[in-house]
Amino acid sequence: MTLFYLSPPPLRRKWSVLFYFLLAISSLAVAEKGPFMASPNARHIHGENPLADITISGRVTDASTNEALAGCTVVLKGSQKGTTTDSNGDYKIAVPDGNVTLVFGFIGFVSQEVAVGGRNTINVALKASASELAQVVVIGYGSASQKDMTGSVKSIKSADFNRGIINSPEQLLQGKVAGVNVTSASGEPGGTQNITIRGPGGVRTGSTPLFVLDGIALDNSSTGGATNPLNFLNPQDIESIDVLKDASATAIYGSRGANGVILITTKKGKAGSSTFSLSSSFGISNIARALPVFSAADYRLQVPAVGGVLEDFKGSTDWQKEVTQTAYTQNHNVSFGGGANKLTYYGSFGIQNQEGILKNSKLNRYTGRLNVSQKFLDDRLTVDVNLNTTYTLNNRPPTEDLIGGAISTNPTIPAYDTDGTPFKYLAGTNPLITLALKKDITTINRTIANFSPSFKITKNLVYKLNLGVDNSSAVRDLEQLPSAVPLIDGRLESIYTTNRNILVENYFTYTLAKQDHNLTALLGHSYQKIFVQERRSSINKFPISPIDPIYNPGLGQDLTLANNKPSGFATENELQSFFSRVSYQYKDKYLMTATVRADGSSKFGANNKYGIFPSISAGWRLSEEAFLKSGPFSDLKLRAGWGQTGNQEIPSKITQALFTSQVSASTSYPLTATGPYPAGTSYTRLANPDIQWEVSTQTDLGLDFGLFKGALSGSVDYFRKVSNNILLEVIPSDPVQPAGTFWTNVPDMTITNQGVELDLNYRYASLGGFRFDIGGNVTFINNVVNNSPYSVIPSGSASGSGLTSATINGYINGQPIGTFFLKEFTGLDDKGISTFRDVDGDGIITDKDRVAVGSALPTNQFNLHTNFAYKGFDLSVNFNGVSGNKLYDNTANANFYKLRLSKGLNTTAEAIQYPNESINNSAPVSSRYLKTGAFFRLNNLSLGYNLSPKTIGLGNWIQGIRLSATGQNLFVITKYDGYDPEVNVNDRNINGISSYGIDYLSYPKARTFVLGLNLTF
Repeated sequence: MTLFYLSPPPLRRKWSVLFYFLLAISSLAVAEKGPFMASPNARHIHGENPLADITISGRVTDASTNEALAGCTVVLKGSQKGTTTDSNGDYKIAVPDGNVTLVFGFIGFVSQEVAVGGRNTINVALKASASELAQVVVIGYGSASQKDMTGSVKSIKSADFNRGIINSPEQLLQGKVAGVNVTSASGEPGGTQNITIRGPGGVRTGSTPLFVLDGIALDNSSTGGATNPLNFLNPQDIESIDVLKDASATAIYGSRGANGVILITTKKGKAGSSTFSLSSSFGISNIARALPVFSAADYRLQVPAVGGVLEDFKGSTDWQKEVTQTAYTQNHNVSFGGGANKLTYYGSFGIQNQEGILKNSKLNRYTGRLNVSQKFLDDRLTVDVNLNTTYTLNNRPPTEDLIGGAISTNPTIPAYDTDGTPFKYLAGTNPLITLALKKDITTINRTIANFSPSFKITKNLVYKLNLGVDNSSAVRDLEQLPSAVPLIDGRLESIYTTNRNILVENYFTYTLAKQDHNLTALLGHSYQKIFVQERRSSINKFPISPIDPIYNPGLGQDLTLANNKPSGFATENELQSFFSRVSYQYKDKYLMTATVRADGSSKFGANNKYGIFPSISAGWRLSEEAFLKSGPFSDLKLRAGWGQTGNQEIPSKITQALFTSQVSASTSYPLTATGPYPAGTSYTRLANPDIQWEVSTQTDLGLDFGLFKGALSGSVDYFRKVSNNILLEVIPSDPVQPAGTFWTNVPDMTITNQGVELDLNYRYASLGGFRFDIGGNVTFINNVVNNSPYSVIPSGSASGSGLTSATINGYINGQPIGTFFLKEFTGLDDKGISTFRDVDGDGIITDKDRVAVGSALPTNQFNLHTNFAYKGFDLSVNFNGVSGNKLYDNTANANFYKLRLSKGLNTTAEAIQYPNESINNSAPVSSRYLKTGAFFRLNNLSLGYNLSPKTIGLGNWIQGIRLSATGQNLFVITKYDGYDPEVNVNDRNINGISSYGIDYLSYPKARTFVLGLNLTF
């Protein structure tokens, strides 16, 4: 009952049915000591004692710390019988006689076999495997141990993930990987998470890496209005995330790996044990910090002080407080898993209902997953099936209208009238009325499934088929309700989106181990087809009615095609690839990997449809050499790699000719292949069969090291990534070219990212049971654009009254991507009017006087994480930050200047920072509103306690109880005075060219506290 009453009162009835359903399931699990274990043999697995059996019990601990190992598997060798240790490390298992052997295994520790020998009590101390060298890393179409890696790869396991309210995989690894910058660009539930691996390298590609889920390369080009297309995945289903950073690691994905690759592996069942877990959490969120606009008292003083006419409504309203709320989040998950030698399974069901801190903002997500693996034909055939389905409901308020109204509305206006309805006045619109009249509702159904049989043809040769389908359908309704005051006609626009991604892969893997030689060879073929369709329809002029137009569009009175013309599009793209990889190790210390992939895309013309992307890397494990064997290094490895990846991010069919035809007016027949024939044809785009792949070439030099038996470990990497043959939409110089612009490669233009990454971790454990590990990483990175055919390629534009379409930043020769190209503000003249630097000295300030004044890309990224544990308690803390970057405060530019205050609109003190400024002074786009974007944030803090079920009398049927408390975004140190310095929303882009570092009426960040309870049966 404790889980149920964690919910606030309005939500209790909603969850009562689910709670009692889960309670009933858990009762069944208790009765049989785990689901799917009802056979007589199952009783052996869980230690029940038939007359002929001998019961063995004991405790499993860490050999170095003497700390209990919870969840360690204990299996009767040569059988399917097994169990797991509880939170105290205790186990109990029934064996047929005393002449058997038990196998003890735990992730990160060396397995140990112990002969029973007639004993009834066996305590085991497991030794940790050498640091992280034995870790298995997923590398694409296979896996490898960490010690054998020659590329730059980082693996994050579920135990090290960030905790709290998590909506997408990027949040799990924020701050965990050097060279990877995750920006939470919005405080909105399920909001955009921008992720960059070693800097952006293209004009249109942005920075998003390729995400691969259980072998399926995801396509997130269109998901029907989803703020983040990865929100469909339940974070609690993820077992590990592997980040491939350099080209030698990503080249196996060819054209898809130019921005790096993130491999997501979900949880699988484990043979020999059955588990059933139930977890619930409850979170409370509030706005982390509001903008410091004038209070009603200050407003009454400041408006007359600047020469404005005060209109005092006698109220005192904090409008930011009125449009925000204390938001509640519930997260409930149930999972089960287990199996035997032939069959393993994992299943889960999750519900997350999250409110946003802006009113009418919420994200509800319902997920289900089933992973099954079955072996046949004497284990030669293994069939893996993964199925994930998600339903998402996303309600979004009109953020820009709402925030814009909250920070500028006269604070003396009361929020509500005497009858409790939002106050109405003629001079403007109450933000609460805007909130009530505008709706943005999106529902998404997404199902991902893949079928992956593998067959061992010979001892060394395995064939694998990977057949995957990713299908999503979405409906987005944009609604403006009708109103009498203010007078507004109702409107409903509906957008229907379908995204279907089909993947078929066949590949062979050959392995050979002979004395000092180890060889793994891979050869495969991949075919992927992506279909995206969107249809739009709208209806105008709804009457004021209690019926929501979404539920009865027929009430609309304007159905004319002139005002409601249907629209839409459909695209279909195909990608065919051939790939191969060879890995070789000699004496476990000389390592080499070579990869080549040929990608063919339907986006390109016949002359350059295919691109070839090779890579090669090598490693030398110096710690295995005789001259270092007795040294302090437990691991020392040099790495070097070179490779190429590609980019195909251009519009579909852009290489083909496009023309319009007109049918003769004398006939009403439609144009067909046989007639009537066109009266005239005009080209709007000529064919371009020569356009080819954009290519990124990357070099990486790395050093991995471990000291003091792995207690101190780390890595240092130098990287240089150069993108050339840049795909760009340009203005033609050929007068015959019929189109205003056309797509081409710019062969001499390059975008270069180079830098150094340092990753360091230290682990300590005392014999008294106290242990901690502290780690961090720092990245120094520089980005530069060279040989662009244009002095400026505009990428980011301003919004707001008088600012619309003004360019803020772009791509400039000799400068980083996202460079702000602005007039340089130099102060005010004697009349209180802004002055700017006259760069060309002609006495006139024009666009020719704009200069580069900083970039939105950080030059330094730093992260710090630490974990403490003592007995049942554990504490994890994560910090992250950046420096060297600038932000453009478009919110202040559009709202916080003296002219607006004089007209009765609220501002912050920024508007009056210059006492002699004239109220007639405008606020054009300039360096006046360019601010530092550096910050240091306590991103995540989590305190947990593993309670022994025995201490509360539940040890017979509950294996583990965990209580946790987590805080997110607890504080941020920054000079930036906007809502939050993490702003990188791409909706300010120009013609699809990615923008960076522009803050305009962003959804505020939340500070969140979460209480959680996990039960394992």
